[in-house]
Amino acid sequence: MNYWLMKSEPETYSISDLDRDRTTIWDGVRNYQARNYLRQMQVGDLAFFYHSNTTPPGIVGLMRVVIPEVIDPTQFDSSSPYYDPKSDSHSPRWYTVKVEFVKVFPRFISLPTLKQKFSPEELGVVRQGNRLSVMPVTDAIAQTILALAQ
Repeated sequence: MNYWLMKSEPETYSISDLDRDRTTIWDGVRNYQARNYLRQMQVGDLAFFYHSNTTPPGIVGLMRVVIPEVIDPTQFDSSSPYYDPKSDSHSPRWYTVKVEFVKVFPRFISLPTLKQKFSPEELGVVRQGNRLSVMPVTDAIAQTILALAQ
């Protein structure tokens, strides 16, 4: 099992939305490095749900990958902000995963707290200028995050 961190703006899709829906596809990722991380995910991998573009941003909960290698349908929808006219159904560019809700953490872990605990080499989300919406988290760092959340 691997750990990941996945960002979403709470106004767009929050941990509460995932709790309500129970599962969702993580659509709309349009960065090749983030897409490649999504393609590495396997059933059972855990991902930290990170609320971005809010004050303060931070980790709010946990979700689990239930279906890997999902073709992102928004790339074909011309009314979607994630539409990609260069992608076609025979050779899609964008893949994602389906995730399920695991839990909301008892303690919110703010970005300032993460910056106090981890270096940019340890946790990519604290690296200045890092805008990736999906990134790996090592097992050791994940265990520390899980402990901070209790």
